Amino acid sequence: MEIGNVRIASIESEMQQSYLQYAMSVIVQRALPDARDGLKPVHRRVLYAMDQMGMRSNTRYKKSAGIVGEVIKNFHPHSDTAAYDTLVRMAQDFSLRYPLVDGQGNFGSVDGDSAAAMRYTEARMTLIAEELLSDLDKQTVDEGIAETEILGHSN
Repeated sequence: MEIGNVRIASIESEMQQSYLQYAMSVIVQRALPDARDGLKPVHRRVLYAMDQMGMRSNTRYKKSAGIVGEVIKNFHPHSDTAAYDTLVRMAQDFSLRYPLVDGQGNFGSVDGDSAAAMRYTEARMTLIAEELLSDLDKQTVDEGIAETEILGHSN
């Protein structure tokens, strides 16, 4: 029912619909890895921050707390825990076939031992991560084309 430009709706149905839309957008935008590179947005942000900090595979290690600070300051203002957990996972050779972060210190174990606090660990990018980011400055991705157009689907 509408009164002028105001649509009258049940609070229950409106909340259900709004929550479902929000949940789906979170899943699609944050929780699922992108098919193009296999990375989630937080992974990309950590690697990009490390790239901007000049943390190549042939440079010295830098404190993980500094990396996490850069990430949450510039790219991912949600929590230091999310950024550090991502950094840790990318450094674990038992979590990824090809680790993207070269970690120094206690980054956890396959037995479930957690990583040391970020103030005790250091990291830098691996050569594979450098290759992943090597053409970033060439602007090769056309953001104007929707993924559904590429895959031949319609919305």
